[in-house]
Amino acid sequence: MTTSESGLGNVDMKVEVIVIPVADVERAKAFYTGIGWRLDETPPWVVQLTPHGSPCSVQFGANLTDAKPGSAKGYVVVSDIEATRAALVAAGVAMSEIFHFGAAGPEPGLDPDRTSYQSQATFADPDGNQWQLQEVTTRLPGRVDAAETSFASVSDLADAMRRASVAHGEHEKCTGQADENWPEWYSRYMVAEQAGTELPL
Repeated sequence: MTTSESGLGNVDMKVEVIVIPVADVERAKAFYTGIGWRLDETPPWVVQLTPHGSPCSVQFGANLTDAKPGSAKGYVVVSDIEATRAALVAAGVAMSEIFHFGAAGPEPGLDPDRTSYQSQATFADPDGNQWQLQEVTTRLPGRVDAAETSFASVSDLADAMRRASVAHGEHEKCTGQADENWPEWYSRYMVAEQAGTELPL
């Protein structure tokens, strides 16, 4: 039976929580709250934290998993990797330098074109669980439903508006005139950028 035949292709299945293995629950809790992840209300044997703007949370606690502490790896998507890395460093987190993927593999520094998915940096929690920052401003086609545009936080929306503002400035240079209908242009740009479809000119 195919996915279309079973109907599962139309069933919402949202990843809500990822369990990570830690050796010291209180130490891990202090680390994650220290980098600004929200401490959620849970039963006493579970610690759940949610990064700002994230629809997915992490959990840890005694006997939640048999995995070896430090064996987890996850990706944290950000819209400005330089600002995020600087904030984490200021919070006392040991960060890698920013790197990007070139033709020959990883290379130091930001992706020259700030292409989504290319610029990255890493850090680990006290147990060694690895987190990889990844700068994403435009999703690959099909990753986001073009009919549903949403922003996870005020800062994400503000960053999208700033990018639209820069692009709109280039648009007005090309047309040679002020665009009185800029709100609609901004909207079309922001929707297309998030969905990974063709951007307006």
